Amino acid sequence: MNQQQFEQLLDRVAEQLTNDMNTEPRAEWLSVQSTKALSYEQHVRERLHYAVIAMGDEGVGHEVDLNPSGQTFPDVPCGPFGVEVKFTNDDKWVSIANSVRETKRDESVKVVYLMFGKMGGEPETRWMKYEDCVVHVRTSHEPRFQVDLSGEKESLFSVMGIPYDEFRKLDIMDKMPYIRKYARKIHPDGRLWWLEDTSSGEEHSTDIDLIPYPALDKATKNRYRAEATLLCPALVADGKGGNGRIKTTAFKDAAMYFMTYRGVLLYNARDINSAGSVGNKIEGVVGLQRLMEKAASYLDSALFEEYWGEKVAPEDRLAWWLEKADAYTTSWDHKPSELMFLAYQKERNNRG
Repeated sequence: MNQQQFEQLLDRVAEQLTNDMNTEPRAEWLSVQSTKALSYEQHVRERLHYAVIAMGDEGVGHEVDLNPSGQTFPDVPCGPFGVEVKFTNDDKWVSIANSVRETKRDESVKVVYLMFGKMGGEPETRWMKYEDCVVHVRTSHEPRFQVDLSGEKESLFSVMGIPYDEFRKLDIMDKMPYIRKYARKIHPDGRLWWLEDTSSGEEHSTDIDLIPYPALDKATKNRYRAEATLLCPALVADGKGGNGRIKTTAFKDAAMYFMTYRGVLLYNARDINSAGSVGNKIEGVVGLQRLMEKAASYLDSALFEEYWGEKVAPEDRLAWWLEKADAYTTSWDHKPSELMFLAYQKERNNRG
């Protein structure tokens, strides 16, 4: 199978997936736990699998593994071609993508494509070559690509003046000058939004134009607090022993989230959470649970993978958070799982 044939195959698969998304129950696209309910990524994997088989001899060497072990980039290798998968419940074609480091790259894949499922608005699946739809780079823990399949924006690599295949092979310290140059181009006033790497290996903050946290209205403060608490469960740690270091790291992670994803300068990360003393009060973490439930659904999946270090299905995120939070809270009157998301836990238990 040559590249043109593979792209024709992607056309057929995208059309099939669009039809599936408009005819199958919504829940089919969100769960990875049930053998009946498949995630979008697994839908993509299966559609590609059967499309390759249907090609007969021309599909030999491009077989899709339906049960891969471990995480690699791209998600679905197909011989020399590979498909990275993104999905959103929103009505938009934008998503956070993988790290610029690409440490888990499958080097047998020579050409990478992105298959994107958009469930919001009119459900649809589109695909593009990965290098063509990467339009931006952003960071919290580290630089990550941002993709846009609207087809309205210029490729990041065109803007940076280096082919993707050349850029991806560089060491991270050699990639950063390109990223810094790009940042200065889109922020000519010098107000950059991430941490720069220097040739000495040191990191420092650049001058950035942010909204001070105290200037936010109460509703926005609570929404952002809920998002940060969900992404950083160690914020509820009581601070004793080793938990002190864990909580300090969580405060830094939360501050970085506020800055890079919400454009908010958090002077003192402790302002957003003091879980040990107020955890059982409405103004504490427990009082954020309704907003956290919503955030578990609308925050980009790549954020959870970045902060949690693993992929967790939307319906499993609150359970994942409770398990971590329970382990961190040794001085609460009750564990978070005894106070929070009770209806969610009851429904989950009823499902078995």
